[in-house]
Amino acid sequence: MALSMDKDVAAKFEEFKKTVASAGEKIVFRVFPSKILELQSLIDGAEQSDSPFHASNALKHTDTNIYPPPSAASDNSEHQAKKRKREDAAEPTPAANGLASHANEPARCIYPNLIKSNKNMTQLHDIIRRESQELATNVDKTKLWVNLIMPRIEDGDNFGVQIQEEVLTELHRAQESAYSLRDAVRADHLTRAKICSKLIKYPHLEDYALALQDHDEKQHFLAKQHLTDIRNLYAILTDLIHKNITKIRAPKANNAANLY
Repeated sequence: MALSMDKDVAAKFEEFKKTVASAGEKIVFRVFPSKILELQSLIDGAEQSDSPFHASNALKHTDTNIYPPPSAASDNSEHQAKKRKREDAAEPTPAANGLASHANEPARCIYPNLIKSNKNMTQLHDIIRRESQELATNVDKTKLWVNLIMPRIEDGDNFGVQIQEEVLTELHRAQESAYSLRDAVRADHLTRAKICSKLIKYPHLEDYALALQDHDEKQHFLAKQHLTDIRNLYAILTDLIHKNITKIRAPKANNAANLY
């Protein structure tokens, strides 16, 4: 006996598809254009001195100074750290007992000194992270809309379906780009941490301090470029979908009348 969808389930599924279609159309015709203008405003505002993207902020917040550990309350902190290290060697580790590890405490570090993060870059990272995640979410909803309005697979009159598939390909590329831009934030923190660790270990080598400055300057430039890339992705998707919206909505339109 052939199975079929229950009427109530079918009705709810159709309602779901309508909701997805409404959300997809809203994103394409409202959200995408507004995001282009919003991001363009941020890019244009980078010429203002109060913008975190302004070139004057590239090195303003780079601090190559090495500070004492945050928990160093007395001169004997180093002695306490060595004592604790000896005690830890004689006792089971917290992880072995199923307890939370406190290995990140400065007193337990081999090099407990502190180098402060670049506050301006943290602000830029927050913007790129937010915009990348929003782009990925908007694209994901649009992909679902296009997928659900694709017709069933059959021979003939597939030009509109090919357009839908090309749009889906571009949407997928945009989403992957958004993930890559989001991951660039993590990669920057890791790279910067490696340079800072070298600077703490070898404070007498000026090249590590120069490398940190150069890294921050480069990341400041890339942050503005990432913002431009996100703007461009929105613009390309908007232009592509708007130009082909008729075929996207109705890829299998009846063209028989045009043959006579």
